[in-house]
Amino acid sequence: MALNRKVRYGMVGGGPGAFIGAVHRKAAALDGEIEIVAGAFSSDAAKSKRQGEELFLDPRRVYPSWRAMVDAESKLPAGDRIDFVSIVTPNASHFEIARAFIEAGFHVVCDKPMTTTIEDAESLCRLVAKHKTVFALTHNYTGYPMVKQARELVRQGTLGTITKIVAEYPQGWLLGAGMNIWRLDPKFAGISSSVGDIGTHAHNLARYITGLEVEALCADLTTFGKGYELEDDANLLVHFTGDARGIIYASQISAGEENGLRIRVYGTKAGLSWCQENPNYLDVLPADGPAQVYKRGNDYLAPMAKHNTRIPSGHPEGFIEAFANIYRNAARVMAARISGGSPGEFDTDFPTVQDGAHGVHFIHKAVESGKARGWVDARYTPPSG
Repeated sequence: MALNRKVRYGMVGGGPGAFIGAVHRKAAALDGEIEIVAGAFSSDAAKSKRQGEELFLDPRRVYPSWRAMVDAESKLPAGDRIDFVSIVTPNASHFEIARAFIEAGFHVVCDKPMTTTIEDAESLCRLVAKHKTVFALTHNYTGYPMVKQARELVRQGTLGTITKIVAEYPQGWLLGAGMNIWRLDPKFAGISSSVGDIGTHAHNLARYITGLEVEALCADLTTFGKGYELEDDANLLVHFTGDARGIIYASQISAGEENGLRIRVYGTKAGLSWCQENPNYLDVLPADGPAQVYKRGNDYLAPMAKHNTRIPSGHPEGFIEAFANIYRNAARVMAARISGGSPGEFDTDFPTVQDGAHGVHFIHKAVESGKARGWVDARYTPPSG
């Protein structure tokens, strides 16, 4: 039984001038299956009102705070209230907002990192299980079709046994940046900048493609900038399950770099390489033959990759579409829950609350290792309920 309407959501954060909030809204709207009907877009009520006006929302559903939003939306009839909340606020506020909406009976889409403490991450895991909440974390890079193709090749055994993983995420935006940046303030960002902001994407991508978990790591964290305490450069040696070895590198002060997320995975039969800035192509490197290039939008790709492709080959898809795949899949699972139906075969493929807990644990272990200047045990199993 299909849901006979769009899935409705409200947004917390993403007010005037906020980059990531606008990205989330565009992604959610892309397939015409989701609509925004409410929001508490800023802690400044006037800014929240202005954003609501720009989105042509009913002013009665543009709230001065997220607490007012939870209270008011909870009192609306089931046929009118939001189905889920999208949380795009600074890291330190994610837990409190997510907890309140989960306890009020709403599903959640949350920006990463999920929380700033392991205790809060595990609390959300238990709450999601208790309330049967659909919880999606926007590790959007897993939404790219060729990332999904890479995972399918690993699952099919094309690479053989995985021996080496190299995941890197260089940016240069912090060089010469001013100090009024919330990502550098522990009160808002938590205990880490480069690992928490972009290193978690590299870590999540490695986990998603290979299915391997971090067992131990040794981190070198450095603060090159002046006037802030959080690291802006991180270099990690990693031991993965299955005796695979790896390197994770995340930097915000790599001059000239823009958004250079890249992953290389090597096995006993072949390797693969994918770069976010050229996302429609996946290089596969057989040990005993010529290199191959898999191209997005072609019939020879795995069903999972084709499911997350919208337009024919040769017409590039990118950042917004990858975000949209997470929103669409999560919303279809929500729609199935609401209507009493079952989600489609590939709809459950999005980052979950457990993935969020893995990411928070990774951040804390990297910081622990950086302070100790040595190896730390990083094995982890988040609570399932």
